[in-house]
Amino acid sequence: MEGGEPERGGYHPPGLEDFEFNGGFIPGVDWFNKPLVQAILSVILILAFWLIVSRKLKTVPGKGQFIGEYLYNFVRNGVARDMIGPDFRPYVPYLLGLFCFIWVNNLFGLFPVFMFPTFSNIGYAWGLAAMSWIIYNVAGIKKHGIRYFKNSLLPAGVPWPLWIVIIPIEFLSNFIIRPITLALRLFGNLLGGHLVVLVFVVGGTYLLTQAEGIGLNIAGGFTLLFSFAIFALELLVVSLQAYIFTVLTASYVASAVADEH
Repeated sequence: MEGGEPERGGYHPPGLEDFEFNGGFIPGVDWFNKPLVQAILSVILILAFWLIVSRKLKTVPGKGQFIGEYLYNFVRNGVARDMIGPDFRPYVPYLLGLFCFIWVNNLFGLFPVFMFPTFSNIGYAWGLAAMSWIIYNVAGIKKHGIRYFKNSLLPAGVPWPLWIVIIPIEFLSNFIIRPITLALRLFGNLLGGHLVVLVFVVGGTYLLTQAEGIGLNIAGGFTLLFSFAIFALELLVVSLQAYIFTVLTASYVASAVADEH
């Protein structure tokens, strides 16, 4: 190193700059970047999947129909019905689409060519959280009218001297904190998980191919082998995050349409 300039060709550890994309698909259009292309592609893949598995439905399902029915029943019965209760049916399409969209975009971070989970770009996490926020608040207003806001801010049975404390807390909890935590939970887990994958893959490759010394080369080989275990763990994480986001959305809908409102 001379004059404060870093050496060229050395190891550059992965960082947040690996999550920044400025265009690349349409010259001069910065917003048409890799995360957007993945989001559009995921919609195409999901629509194609459901169109294919829903064609020529049979009493004894084939493999495609079986997978589609299993996924549908998993969200319908295991999430919507269990969380929301008798009035769950209007929300099944949104919850099913939500789960599929998050899961497919998360899986992009594990496949070659893509190797980037869409929701490690926080704008997409904010967008989904905003949609869920609109859905559960509209559900509450539709069920209870303007009384929804009163009972969301002031739970039944609270003595009036505590109103000045309870109302701001309930407002923050129900209308501000919920969408923020929804987005940050999804974003943080995908960002952190993908950064760990990058560290193991990039670091292991460098040690195996560039570092001098047989010991470092062996360490690089073991690091790359261990990265497969990280990929397996990340597969669990991306699936779990899709499930958690969907379950929390359903629970917020359930609290909005609950009879006590």
